[in-house]
Amino acid sequence: MDNLIDILYDRGFIEKTTHDDELVEYFDQGNITGYIGFDPTASSLHIGSLVPIMALAHMQKHGHRPIALIGGGTGLVGDPSGKTETRKLLTPEMVEHNARGIEKQLSRFIDFSKGKALILNNADWLSELKYITFLRDIGRHFSVNRMIKAESYKMRLESEEGLNFVEFNYMLLQAYDFLNLFDTCGCRLQMGGSDQWGNIISGIELIRKMRRETVFGITFPLITTSSGAKMGKTAKGAVWLDSEKTSPYEYYQYWINTNDNDVIRFLALYTFLPMDEIRDVEKLKDDDLNSAKTVLAFETTQLVHGRQEAIKAYHAAASMFGARIVPERIMPTSTIPRDEADFDDISVPHSFFDLEQIQAGIPAFKLFHFVGLATSGSAAMRLIRQGGAYINSNRINSTEYMIREKDLNNKEILLRAGKKRFHKIKIRC
Repeated sequence: MDNLIDILYDRGFIEKTTHDDELVEYFDQGNITGYIGFDPTASSLHIGSLVPIMALAHMQKHGHRPIALIGGGTGLVGDPSGKTETRKLLTPEMVEHNARGIEKQLSRFIDFSKGKALILNNADWLSELKYITFLRDIGRHFSVNRMIKAESYKMRLESEEGLNFVEFNYMLLQAYDFLNLFDTCGCRLQMGGSDQWGNIISGIELIRKMRRETVFGITFPLITTSSGAKMGKTAKGAVWLDSEKTSPYEYYQYWINTNDNDVIRFLALYTFLPMDEIRDVEKLKDDDLNSAKTVLAFETTQLVHGRQEAIKAYHAAASMFGARIVPERIMPTSTIPRDEADFDDISVPHSFFDLEQIQAGIPAFKLFHFVGLATSGSAAMRLIRQGGAYINSNRINSTEYMIREKDLNNKEILLRAGKKRFHKIKIRC
């Protein structure tokens, strides 16, 4: 199974394709060029962006040339796709700052050296467009009647806020991106999320009309958990790829908590482990299935944050929940550590306090709020009343509980909210 299309299908990446037979033939030619756009709406991508990132990485691994297109130009307009409200317009300075952060993250997955892959910014050509010329040369190929039927616009047109004219131009600009990449880079493939189908088709049609050439499109399914929740969403918000926004330990813990029914699917999408090893997970249960979750967490953390941070997160989790040594027979090509080691908790969220502060006494509810285990003092008190607050594995029964020196255990205090959220208080030396 060498054709990349077959591999992407097998791993669960593909929802729709255009020109099915021709697309397979195109990939059989070898050394193709394809692109995916990334909107710089924030300085970091999040887990929801991992499927397109992994698709580009698979392209490169199989000898093709991926293009990561940063939407520095389209980001100033705002993509209405999948949104019921107008996106907040960003300043050029904000877009540039966000684009730099995204470029850094993409470089962990894709090798951009020596032309093996390209990372481009559509501001380089969109900001130079002349409006009248663009309308005459490009706009005349678009039917307003067809545009308003596209799903990306339909949702907004039916919303209370409606669709503004700035956003209405987005489809034209994205189509022009495809045309420009076709002309300058020989790019014949655009990939994107399922909400991008209409935009991708518009680019394919534009190239057909203006260049009399056939190009292709692939969309990815919207990935949800088995419970129906959107990937990468937690009670605390999005799970970011930036370690400043989501620590490697928190990132690792997100994947450790994967539902049993999602393990195989997520291993296929979010790791490069061989599919025959991943399919073997179907036979696992209980501790062995938990070992597979540990491999998933380690491999995904290693891809995003590097091996050193993945090992630190793995060791930190072991120090909190006990060491889990993954047997060699479970996904043997994984590079997860498989022997006993000195586990440390360097990656566990922690705060430093002076001994005098603890000796003076700190209301437990205030400390839970201070370290981020509760969103407010009242939320912390509610957590305590509901029996979800713990100190050193002991449940707190009173909202008036004072944390003092007696709570120290080897100069540390372990706070826990619910079953899986921890924070350590450490005494400054």
